[in-house]
Amino acid sequence: MSARPRAAWPLVAVFTAGYLAAYLLPTVVGRLSSGLGLSPTQAGLIGSTLLLSSAAAGFTLAARVERYGERRLARLGLLLALGGYGAAALTSLLPLVVAGAVVGGFGSGTATAVAASGMAARRDPHRLTTFGLLSVSATAGALYLTIPHFGGGHGVPFAALAGVAGSVWPVTTHLPGPAPVHVAERLPSPRLPRRRSGSILAAAMLCWSLAQNALWGVSGRIGLTQAGLTEVTVGAVFAVALGAGLLGVTGAGALGARLGRAVPIGVGTVVIAGCVVLSASARGLASFACGEILWNVFYPVVLSYLLALAASLDPRGRWAVLAGSASSLGVACGPLVGSVLSSQAGYGGMGAVLGLVLLVVAAPLTTLARHRPLATAPIPGPTPQTLHPAGGGEFSLSV
Repeated sequence: MSARPRAAWPLVAVFTAGYLAAYLLPTVVGRLSSGLGLSPTQAGLIGSTLLLSSAAAGFTLAARVERYGERRLARLGLLLALGGYGAAALTSLLPLVVAGAVVGGFGSGTATAVAASGMAARRDPHRLTTFGLLSVSATAGALYLTIPHFGGGHGVPFAALAGVAGSVWPVTTHLPGPAPVHVAERLPSPRLPRRRSGSILAAAMLCWSLAQNALWGVSGRIGLTQAGLTEVTVGAVFAVALGAGLLGVTGAGALGARLGRAVPIGVGTVVIAGCVVLSASARGLASFACGEILWNVFYPVVLSYLLALAASLDPRGRWAVLAGSASSLGVACGPLVGSVLSSQAGYGGMGAVLGLVLLVVAAPLTTLARHRPLATAPIPGPTPQTLHPAGGGEFSLSV
């Protein structure tokens, strides 16, 4: 017997709440530095700690989402994000800010793990991933336009993260609970498939994300100090860049499988490497905006194909969560790596190193993409899952 259709859009909402912290990283790190009087390296370390906690949640929960249920884990993650980020926003005591960031980061990672696992189990994970990236890009772009108008201090971006987590809580009602025991017993063996391919993908995604987020974590400082822009102007550039990212995600969704995965991943990563070098060496508004905008057009496009590639390795979503967590680990290390590299080699030297790293990892990612089929089989079991249009552009999940 089939249960009533379940909408897929709640996964997109949970993905948005979980992934938003990485998108707001530059303003979080910048506000920690200016609002609490920390050095750039100290602020970057707190940003890295937040995202390390997020990655730890993903590694911990990769094989447990099905057991505990999407609804329960999503609610736990959103509650931790709301409480942790909210506490960090309300205090100026550094130990409490760090503790709040760690708790909130674990909540973000839990929400992201739930969304990644659920998307991988759907018939078209690439399409759902593009919807998720579209949503988080739009949300982050709106916040970059509004945050500068709420005054200084470190609390505003943390409050924004807490607010989004709280606003997403009601949609968890539409997520499924844990699988019934008699269904779980009929699912395939829990052994993780394609371990070699999955491990290579996870390692490459770690480096891919680290290289870009090393720059993303210091982009605000590049705009303020090297390019000589104001915070409002830098925020506007980020908002436009994220808006351009919406176009990239939309294009990726429209392109779908027409070019396969190898071309978007390989060519896109090479283009991103050039954008990283351009942005890091910017000396004015034109070069800074050009590098950031072009970069943000291609970044979500490539990321959507990488996440879909991870989903194709295991239809139960475990590699999607593990590869996404490896990417989060790279994101977490990014602010600290960017701060150290920029202090030692300058922003231009940092950009050259990061661009080279991206060119190196483009090869294994492209090779993996060439050898994986585009279609992902649904999970075997007594209740096969399918996506179907539900009207008004919404997609529902029939279970």
